[in-house]
Amino acid sequence: MAGHSKWSNIKHKKEKADAAKGKIFTKIAREIIVAARAGGGDPETNFQLRIAIDKARSVNMPNDNIERAIKRGTGELGAETVEELVYEGYGPSGVAIYLDIMTDNRNRTAGDVRHIFSKYGGNLGETGCVSWMFAKKALFVLEKVNGELPGGLDEDTLLLTVLEAGAEDMLNTPEAVEIIADPSQFRQVDEKLQAAGLEIAAAEITMIPDNTIEIDEDTTLTLAKLIDALEEYDDVQNVYYNAEIPDEIFEKIS
Repeated sequence: MAGHSKWSNIKHKKEKADAAKGKIFTKIAREIIVAARAGGGDPETNFQLRIAIDKARSVNMPNDNIERAIKRGTGELGAETVEELVYEGYGPSGVAIYLDIMTDNRNRTAGDVRHIFSKYGGNLGETGCVSWMFAKKALFVLEKVNGELPGGLDEDTLLLTVLEAGAEDMLNTPEAVEIIADPSQFRQVDEKLQAAGLEIAAAEITMIPDNTIEIDEDTTLTLAKLIDALEEYDDVQNVYYNAEIPDEIFEKIS
């Protein structure tokens, strides 16, 4: 699997979510609204909605908030104007950045995001300028306990279990096992991993870079500030990039 561990990035997002519940609730509510609008309000038949609801529950979003967002998406509480977009651009040293956007005012969002990019030595690009460097994948994380593989399995047995579940690849890192699958196989892999008794710490549809580039420490620090500012912006749902940012760099700017 290309690149390094994604678990540290996921943990970074979780820590930020814990520190700013109101903001993360707003972002997840938008995901629920868009999913319900596209596929209906039943998570049993709308798997994208189920993913969004699972994400909401992972940060202890109240059930009333979840139900209200579903009803906004289905139109039971009035029309919802949230629009789903993709923005692409470059960070310092040409790092590719891909953004999932949900907004009710695309002109405002474009201007704000462009300003954030320029503030940290980057620039907002044209549609398609970096998307070819990423692949949409389903990602499942199985967290290790005391360095031990999940389920008490050895690596070969775990890999066989993962592949039989329909996944494409597995990465064994010091803290977790990361499993990659085609997005169309998300539900199948999710159900088969759980049926095998494997506890899933995180599961999402994500964009994974085909390759990552190396940048120096100063550039990494500037990139981290850019990524942090983009993640803080209300209309940005997800930020993907093709460089590695160690945990300690994010800790410096927190």
